[in-house]
Amino acid sequence: MSSLSRELVFLILQFLDEEKFKETVHKLEQESAFYFNMKHFEDLVQGGEWDEVEKYLSGFTKVEDNRYSMKIFFEIRKQKYLEALDRHDRAKAVEILVKDLKVFASFNEELFKEITQLLTLENFRQNEQLSKYGDTKSARNIMLMELKKLIEANPLFRDKLNFPPFKVSRLRTLINQSLNWQHQLCKNPRPNPDIKTLFTDHSCAAPTNGARVPPPANGPLVGPIPKSAAFPPMGAHAPFQPVVSPPNAIAGWMTNANPSLPHAAVAQGPPGLVQPPNTAAFLKHPRTPTSTPGIDYQSADSEHLMKRMRVGQPDEVSFSGASHPANIYTQDDLPKQVVRNLNQGSNVMSLDFHPVQQTILLVGTNVGDIGIWEVGSRERIAHRTFKVWDISSCTLPLQAALMKDAAISVNRCLWSPDGNILGVAFSKHIVQTYAFVPNGELRQQVEIDAHIGGVNDIAFSHPNKILSIITCGDDKLIKVWDAQTGQKQYTFEGHEAPVYSVCPHYKESIQFIFSTAIDGKIKAWLYDCLGSRVDYDAPGHWCTTMAYSADGTRLFSCGTSKDGDSHLVEWNETEGAIKRTYSGFRKRSLGVVQFDTTRNRFLAAGDEFLVKFWDMDGTNILMTTDCDGGLPASPRLRFNREGSLIAVTANDNGIKILANTDGQRLLRMLETRAYEGSRGPPQQINTKPPIVNTLGSVSNVSSPMAVNSERPDRVLPTVSMSGLASMDVSRTPDVKPRLTDESEKVKIWKLADIVDSGHLRALRMPDTTTLSKVVRLLYTNSGVSLLALGSNASHKLWKWLRSDRNPGGKSTASVAPQMWQPANGILMTNDTTDGNPEEATACIALSKNDSYVMSASGGKVSLFNMMTFKVMTTFMAPPPAATFLAFHPQDNNIIAIGMEDSTIQIYNVRVDEVKSKLKGHSKKITGLAFSQSMNMLVSSGADAQLCVWSIDGWEKKKSRYIQTPANRSGALVGDTRVQFHNDQTHILVVHESQLAIYDTKLECLRSWSPRDALPAPVSSAIYSCDGLLIYAGFCDGAIGVFEAESLRLRCRIAPSAYIPPSMSSGGSVYPTVIAAHPLEPNQIAVGMSDGAVHVVEPLDSDPKWGAAPPQDNGAHPAISAAPAAANKPEV
Repeated sequence: MSSLSRELVFLILQFLDEEKFKETVHKLEQESAFYFNMKHFEDLVQGGEWDEVEKYLSGFTKVEDNRYSMKIFFEIRKQKYLEALDRHDRAKAVEILVKDLKVFASFNEELFKEITQLLTLENFRQNEQLSKYGDTKSARNIMLMELKKLIEANPLFRDKLNFPPFKVSRLRTLINQSLNWQHQLCKNPRPNPDIKTLFTDHSCAAPTNGARVPPPANGPLVGPIPKSAAFPPMGAHAPFQPVVSPPNAIAGWMTNANPSLPHAAVAQGPPGLVQPPNTAAFLKHPRTPTSTPGIDYQSADSEHLMKRMRVGQPDEVSFSGASHPANIYTQDDLPKQVVRNLNQGSNVMSLDFHPVQQTILLVGTNVGDIGIWEVGSRERIAHRTFKVWDISSCTLPLQAALMKDAAISVNRCLWSPDGNILGVAFSKHIVQTYAFVPNGELRQQVEIDAHIGGVNDIAFSHPNKILSIITCGDDKLIKVWDAQTGQKQYTFEGHEAPVYSVCPHYKESIQFIFSTAIDGKIKAWLYDCLGSRVDYDAPGHWCTTMAYSADGTRLFSCGTSKDGDSHLVEWNETEGAIKRTYSGFRKRSLGVVQFDTTRNRFLAAGDEFLVKFWDMDGTNILMTTDCDGGLPASPRLRFNREGSLIAVTANDNGIKILANTDGQRLLRMLETRAYEGSRGPPQQINTKPPIVNTLGSVSNVSSPMAVNSERPDRVLPTVSMSGLASMDVSRTPDVKPRLTDESEKVKIWKLADIVDSGHLRALRMPDTTTLSKVVRLLYTNSGVSLLALGSNASHKLWKWLRSDRNPGGKSTASVAPQMWQPANGILMTNDTTDGNPEEATACIALSKNDSYVMSASGGKVSLFNMMTFKVMTTFMAPPPAATFLAFHPQDNNIIAIGMEDSTIQIYNVRVDEVKSKLKGHSKKITGLAFSQSMNMLVSSGADAQLCVWSIDGWEKKKSRYIQTPANRSGALVGDTRVQFHNDQTHILVVHESQLAIYDTKLECLRSWSPRDALPAPVSSAIYSCDGLLIYAGFCDGAIGVFEAESLRLRCRIAPSAYIPPSMSSGGSVYPTVIAAHPLEPNQIAVGMSDGAVHVVEPLDSDPKWGAAPPQDNGAHPAISAAPAAANKPEV
């Protein structure tokens, strides 16, 4: 269908929707397949109208189109099947099974068999995987969330989920304009034309006396017709001739002949209608019909505007894609219930929710601190005080400013679009960025001495597809910087006053920046050196911020004048004029009013000790809330991405979190998973990591990084030229004061050496089967089960069940789990060769949903169903045998398989085909680790070599042998393991001779070798789930707990502390493998050489493993100096 036909369909859809032809609207949506109405689809699903659901979907996709479509139809039909079973309608269930679900049997016959077996159960909830199935309504809602994700990811729905941003009644407007144009061209126009049909061209009859009738003064179609006049061409008035064509969004702003057009309200039409007094700016687009070259006619848009201005017709409203079905949202969708009260410890100046993990909140304060909160668990998971990272690179004006007055404030802090970086703009010169890992860790990235004076605002953009930072400051400049290197890319000059805010945006392929200054000027810039394209006055002529709606189609600004008059307005981008002014502000605001937008529907602003809400399409206040009191006069506020939460600043350094129903449900979900341990006072920095938003994008990473600011040496009491590092301790009451005597600090710290079982909690897993050395051990992703693989090729599974002693069913050393075995009594045993499985290298990998496990013990690789223990399939028969398994991070059907012959095979399970074979090692593969963010695979082998492979083409990028410790000679050999840190840029390398941290360039950053308290060879090591700690097992039975960042030993656990005396065998038993809990950073499981498995965790009274060692650990540093070069050359 042609583009014109497509646009006509959208116009007709809008018309039908406005005329309430609901069935016809949805029928046309389906038949044209131009617009998928998600709200209509949701209503059908929630109403259980399954036939209509599939009928509507059929206009857009079929079952066999792709894997997303297959999954969509499968989920719908499975839900229909389960509902029939729940109603005990067996006949209907059988019909659905045969007619609807049978089609999926060819893709997964085993799954179809499992679904069929549900017919034999009295209640399908007896099936473990369906045990948590609730009522029909909640099950439909849960499924709907999954369906929406699948639809959004399905390429067949691309560009079909958003309705074009038409103005209301656009079809009527176009017809009106067409009729008006015809009437103007009529040879004998009458004052009151009678047009009765649209099916023929309009024509007025000639007057009987032959005289020409003057143009109508008050035509019924379009109102008064303005006088015709000639206007100069558009380009004549542009202050600069642009190199590229400006986007439509700012085209109207760029053609203004008047360099400064104030937006004073003109009292014409009904109250609240604001129109620019100078209409010439909108009459720059002449359209002269070829048949009448001597007369200039105004454009249709100008006609329509003039009609509105003269007859007082209400302004038009944007018809955004999100609001195609009218009135999707109600006041109940606004977050208005106070659900959390947080205390930052100092006055909050800026807030921003994480764009992906929607319960993570970034705050900046008036003393230069930044904090990151997990609002679900009320935990502050990171905290940084202001510190100049490199004073030597700072300009003299900055050094002088800090010497004169050390006080510094955060002016703005915000996340990058993907949430991987956060930027902070300070009140003196500086901009700092941190790399953020979803577990809460912050790593210093870039520090920029950006402006002379304060940096008033910061934003992120992607000009030329490169992430950039935009800053503005008191020096009247706007600058653009490379976010990775900190190199300056552009400087924009032209403002005559300090620049207050920046708002980057793009339309199609054109990127631009709006900026506002404290003299009220608004300017727009393209990424070039040709100056501003706009020079307008903002309402209020003082501090103004600008923001787009979530879908980027509507532009708003909010500002306050020096006299306290506040203005919240929507702009008409095309015409460069104010489109709508929102009422309801205090006559004299007591501060600069801040605002935010959400859901393409609502606006919120803090004013008059309240949070006020508006509908974008109205002008009057929708509702207000005082947040249970305690707000400042003009509170700052910020929505999360979905609009289910809003953070509002409160008095006494507080932050209030308000939620709607969805937000409350999200927080309750987090509370059920939150850590139930002792917590410190609210004003202290609590380093017990909370649980990351379950809607986050990082799987199996649930415990955010605890803060480092508890270290006493991180805060200096004064600011001096030799250490312009941090703020006065008095400004950070939640940070412990610095110890002034360094030697005293070393004496105070003492290595925690746990030798008695009374100083921790340890539990040996119950086991009545034959014991064999544990060679692989891992927790399930949910953290409630533990899976072990023995050297005899047999698996064992333990599950913690809900009980009076363990109501949450969580893994704990306080309650023994149940050794799980299905009713059929079969064991989960790997295929083995004719040789001895004890000598084979075993490997194991678990699917993300804990449903399947892939495993091998020298024979074929087996895929097991975790519920039934049945073998789903086997593949990759030896030789060579598989020695390590790793799922591709983006596609579970792709597996990297390390082989005994030193190759790595990239295998596609679905098509049973080896896609690539990687060669680079000389001995068997013993470790594989993917980094999605770095787009790489890192491998390690028994040759003690590391290799980096590109995921895109599977070519080898780099390789290097690990460094030989100073206390050893000769080349290293033996199993070498690798694991990526949560930041995806640091790699833990484990060899019997050392623990080491490498970067992605295979440079060794630090290493540790066995000695002193831990002299035995390393047997296994792993990061804790929050990335703060490294747990290492040793061949003498001891366990070491290390600081992940520095590899300093924090705690030693002797075997006598966790191995019962009755089981001890004089030191011959040692941990062969250690597993870290996916949610609890201080719990580990230990698989032993005698076949036993122990769960170990600290006591409730002391919930951490020892204390953090000081930075300088005396004469015996915990980190060995890395040799300058490896003992083997780089490959």
